[in-house]
Amino acid sequence: MTSNFKIYKTAFYTIAFVMSSFVSSSQGDTSTFKAQIALGLNSPSKNGFVAGFEGKTVNFPTVNLGFQYMFKPILGAKLDYSFSRMSNQKEAQAFKLNYSRINIQAVYNASRIFNLPQNKGVFVHAGPGLSTVKPLGNFTQNKTSFLNTMVGAELHFGVSDKLSIYTDVSYIYGFAKDFVPISDGFGAFNGNLLTLTVGASISLSGCYYCE
Repeated sequence: MTSNFKIYKTAFYTIAFVMSSFVSSSQGDTSTFKAQIALGLNSPSKNGFVAGFEGKTVNFPTVNLGFQYMFKPILGAKLDYSFSRMSNQKEAQAFKLNYSRINIQAVYNASRIFNLPQNKGVFVHAGPGLSTVKPLGNFTQNKTSFLNTMVGAELHFGVSDKLSIYTDVSYIYGFAKDFVPISDGFGAFNGNLLTLTVGASISLSGCYYCE
């Protein structure tokens, strides 16, 4: 867990440094560069667990951290890291696991399509990434990683020129192999994930809604 965290941390510092070089020339743009943090719930697909180790339908928490850069008023990109905790159903074998992912996504500002007021916004995002599953307790040997792709939508409500509160619904599809032998799936997960989070988006370059 520590080594992966260092990798993610380094990635965030790198992209923050690169993007910050554009900030000085972006003052006054429509929220060119943003930092985002959110907290919420996750719902894993049932077929991602092996028999006897089924997970709860809804789990807490899911934490999302990300940076977003808008190249144009309607088009941008984001790098984000997410951490989710899952645990067993009451009838299943006891287990807990950590699910983490890192994704690079395209971002589309769909606010004008819906003709929303100036202090509201809708953003759609999608892109590829890597998921890592780390079982805890007696099943740490069943750690697994696989590629993913995800799609999501955010609804923003402006609180001030530089701050908005938003809710995000995302679906992460995992390109994972079946557990062979089946014991590799004890306390693990190789399925898809639905997340619902609420968070804050902070503009780091100019005001949030000015043109």
